Amino acid sequence: MLFRDRSLPPFFIKNGSSQDQGYGDAIAHILQKHLPEYTHEEITTNITRHFYKFKQGEHVCSVGLYKTPEREAFMYFSMPSFITLPPVIIVKKNNLAKFDNQTTVSLDEVLGNANMMIGLAKDRSYGITIDKVLKLRKGQDNVVEFTGQELSLNLFKMLMLGRLDGLIALPEEALYQAEQMGIREHLMTLTLSENLHNYDGWLSSVGCSKTPWGKEVIEKVDKVLLEVRPMEAYRAAYERWLDANSIAAYRRAYAEVFLKTTR
Repeated sequence: MLFRDRSLPPFFIKNGSSQDQGYGDAIAHILQKHLPEYTHEEITTNITRHFYKFKQGEHVCSVGLYKTPEREAFMYFSMPSFITLPPVIIVKKNNLAKFDNQTTVSLDEVLGNANMMIGLAKDRSYGITIDKVLKLRKGQDNVVEFTGQELSLNLFKMLMLGRLDGLIALPEEALYQAEQMGIREHLMTLTLSENLHNYDGWLSSVGCSKTPWGKEVIEKVDKVLLEVRPMEAYRAAYERWLDANSIAAYRRAYAEVFLKTTR
């Protein structure tokens, strides 16, 4: 069984003092431990090749993917395996005036400003709601898509060099990269108003190739998730990467939404 992963710290951490201690690493290891009947191998790849393997029907799974109609054409999905804080726009503090000094913004309105350069990961989902906005804006000159093995790091470098006005990412990615680069005091996150009305940008699942093998694996994964999601160690895998101000809200969402959502 192959849990495919890519370098998007702190989801998966492939190098440095925190190697293999990302929250995706932790959850993958928990699931692997509870599925000893499979042979587990982990491979790092970019997201485009990642999905090519699924479309080819190989025996592959990934522990944390947004479930979208496009992906359901070639993947089976488990019940939610993660609840994370939803995607945000990450900006340099000294550029906040470009966003009218607002800490909550509409992504659609931001992308509607041709003078605003916004970066994102090519072929990555940010949840159904945000994906719909990005689909409508796809191809615009100010929507810059990136790919590669050091994707997260390169996006932050572009932001600090002023080649981007903001980038779309999960808030813990901002915290991790900012600390690694020594630039935490220079960055801030802007809440996306599109994420305030539902939880589709918060919940992600295990995905496996849409084959009889993948269907069987997902059925087993669902049983494991019902057992392990209530455990403190499972919740702590993500919580470790949050700032203190976010933990209370996260625990509330974990109890009131995540543990009650089985599809």
